[in-house]
Amino acid sequence: MSKQETRFNEEQQKNQTEDVPKKEETYAVHKTISGSDKSKLRKNQINFGKNQMARRLEPSLNWRTTVDFKDRKAPVKDSQEEKHGGKPEKTRTSISPGRAQLHRKSVDKVEEIISESSSESEEDEELPDHRQEANTDLPSEYWQIQKLVKYLKGGNQTATVIVLCSMRDFNLAQETCQLAIRDVGGLEVLINLLDTDEVKCKIGSLKILKEISHNPQIQRNIVDLGGLPIMVNILDSPYKSLKCLAAETIANVAKFKRARQVVRQYGGITKLVSLLDCAQNSIEPAQSSLYETRDVEVARCGALALWSCSKSYSNKEAIRKAGGIPLLARLLKTSHEDMLIPVVGTLQECASEENYRAAIKAERIIENLVKNLNSENEQLQEHCAMAIYQCAEDEETRDLVRLHGGLKPLATLLNNTDNKELLAAVTGAIWKCSISKENVIKFREYKAIETLVGLLTDQPEEVLVNVVGALGECCQDHENRVIVRKCGGIQPLVNLLVGINQALLVNVTKAVGACAVEPESMVIIDRLDGVRLLWSLLKNPHPDVKASAAWALCPCIQNAKDAGEMVRSFVGGLELVVNLLKSDNKEVLSSVCAAITNIAKDQENLAVITDHGVVPLLSKLANTNNDKLRRHLAEAISRCCMWGRNRVAFGEHKAVAPLVRYLKSSDTNVHRATAQALYQLSEDPDNCITMHENAAVKLLLDMVGSPDQELQEAAAGCISNIRRLALATEKAKYN
Repeated sequence: MSKQETRFNEEQQKNQTEDVPKKEETYAVHKTISGSDKSKLRKNQINFGKNQMARRLEPSLNWRTTVDFKDRKAPVKDSQEEKHGGKPEKTRTSISPGRAQLHRKSVDKVEEIISESSSESEEDEELPDHRQEANTDLPSEYWQIQKLVKYLKGGNQTATVIVLCSMRDFNLAQETCQLAIRDVGGLEVLINLLDTDEVKCKIGSLKILKEISHNPQIQRNIVDLGGLPIMVNILDSPYKSLKCLAAETIANVAKFKRARQVVRQYGGITKLVSLLDCAQNSIEPAQSSLYETRDVEVARCGALALWSCSKSYSNKEAIRKAGGIPLLARLLKTSHEDMLIPVVGTLQECASEENYRAAIKAERIIENLVKNLNSENEQLQEHCAMAIYQCAEDEETRDLVRLHGGLKPLATLLNNTDNKELLAAVTGAIWKCSISKENVIKFREYKAIETLVGLLTDQPEEVLVNVVGALGECCQDHENRVIVRKCGGIQPLVNLLVGINQALLVNVTKAVGACAVEPESMVIIDRLDGVRLLWSLLKNPHPDVKASAAWALCPCIQNAKDAGEMVRSFVGGLELVVNLLKSDNKEVLSSVCAAITNIAKDQENLAVITDHGVVPLLSKLANTNNDKLRRHLAEAISRCCMWGRNRVAFGEHKAVAPLVRYLKSSDTNVHRATAQALYQLSEDPDNCITMHENAAVKLLLDMVGSPDQELQEAAAGCISNIRRLALATEKAKYN
């Protein structure tokens, strides 16, 4: 037996006994190659070395689509058996290496390949199945690897193992080497080796597949060739090194929807979750032994694979049902950063689902997420902040972040402006945590408001969306509005109103609207033409942007010095607002009704919107069960009654009877607005009759005793008008 084979057998013996593997020895394939081939290989290497001195070879080459792996007729395993049983298969490149070299200098063109995309996300785009151009300028490694694959196909077990080791001597992270393996049929061979009983061959094959599966084309080829089900089966292997390699390769391949679906369909999620179940003392480095370290590595690789798979909703549910949350929660207690990153990454992906957020609270995961915010690893900090961002939709979670001291490290991390991914995650967490007023007070203590204002310029949109969202929540308090104004935050906020990013526009309109509550800030907004920009956003095609802009206009109109004239100065502005009452979106309708309530405070504007048909459009909305819309609709009707014969018109358009039903709502705000509207409508005798017929008096009598003074007065006034009409009718009857 050769010295190389002896060394390799010793290494594999260590792997099978689960010892910690040493750095692998590499083996040359020259001993299994004939003398003439060996001399040619050395000559190519020497020539390539000389060429490298002359110019740098780029990894991006010219490609051509020639093979579709989905349309293969013969099963992979059968084709591999035929290759080992008969003559070695010819390489699939359409021209020999020698002939290709003759044409290298004459070809400079690059073909454009356009691919179709799937519906899930950008990462799921179907990439073209690239093939090397026959006459392209290729480095010598390409041909060397193809020659090795030929020996891999036709060699015995020993030769196969040595060839696998020799292939790993190449830079498999380079696209040229990756596609060289694929182009000559090496993927089929490597995948078939996984289905053998030889542990050495499986390990060697998986190590190569793990390296080359970072390539999106290779990922799809592995799925097309049926590689994932075989890797899922390897997860049951008694050899931990095989489990690790299989899980890591699955993590690389499961980057697109179809791959994640295959993993789930073949029971891979349950098996990957079981890999997380390492012994409790294995995650403590002080007590770790050789075997415990390998247990930690198995769990880490399982978490990596689950992280990739968790981008699918069905897989998230499968992880939860397989008991993954308690295991992930336990692994969060480790101090191994390379373990924590995939664990937190998986939790971050899954926390977008409400079921997970409830389970995360139950498992006390927030405490450990907050603790790891103080880590020095920026990637870990980023994923912890993103997980908090996902979970902080829930009020209880926001309180837990504050109670465990998570707000201060978040405010501190705002100063790390170089790492944009980390900054986006941190600002997102601050945004969601700012929904709670108690947290806003803490952020003000930590000077986070000033820092956020400083981030309003020269930042990517994903950061700006979160920064503006956080300021929108913080500016609900007077003290913070003053801070934003004094720090010069109004102008950059108004400048952002001209963007096209939907999420950013929704947040910036809310922030500008919150600032407009303060008269001093409103002066600045008006001077910067901010109100006109808000009004123009009512034409935006996105309903959320329309609604947010309409809400922001309300405080602007309330606090402007000459609001009536300002509103009339926008050509076609009032007609635009009235036409928005034809929308089907409840939030848009509610916000527009609120805007109309403020617009109608000016008599001239009220006359204009009446001419534009505001009364029939408001009346048409009366039959709604949405309490938010009911409230603002009733307020708008109440205000519009103060012009001409609008009271009579509302009665003619059947708006009175539905309003009476609003009094049965459980929302006090709806009661107050409705009572005020009925009071205005009761000035018309016909409306009083309609109210009496719909039993409004009994409902209004109950509200006369309300602690809300405005509700008391409106209810009493309405009853008074109805009673006076009844007395007048009775008097006329007997006279």
